[in-house]
Amino acid sequence: MSNIVCTACGATNRIPEGRDALSGKCGKCGAALFPVTVPDVTTPVFDKQVARSSIPVVVDVWAPWCGPCRVMGPEFAKTAQSMQPDLRFLKLNSDEQQQVASRLGIRGIPTMLLFKDGKEVGRVSGAMPAPQIQSWIEDQLRR
Repeated sequence: MSNIVCTACGATNRIPEGRDALSGKCGKCGAALFPVTVPDVTTPVFDKQVARSSIPVVVDVWAPWCGPCRVMGPEFAKTAQSMQPDLRFLKLNSDEQQQVASRLGIRGIPTMLLFKDGKEVGRVSGAMPAPQIQSWIEDQLRR
């Protein structure tokens, strides 16, 4: 059984083993559990994702004015398409969610964070192509 947190409403959904999580919908709001585009989340939804997800959570901290962030966005999305539903991919706009960005100690963007079992297990700054993002995630999860 996996706990998948809805990116739209923050509700925790239990997905039985063997069920296709990619096509799953939230039991509370009906939104797709794994939307086609990587969702930009608010602080409360981010906190629920990290605390309640039974799958690792990868977060791209970005800002709309940041050139490297705009370059990395499509690469992050490509990685999400190839690695979901084994991992949750989220975007966090550091301009709109300043408190959580500050709490996380974000000093530069883009910064990618990897959370597993509610704890940060990896962090890297700078834009990367999709193959490098996937390799970084796999390396962090092997540790």
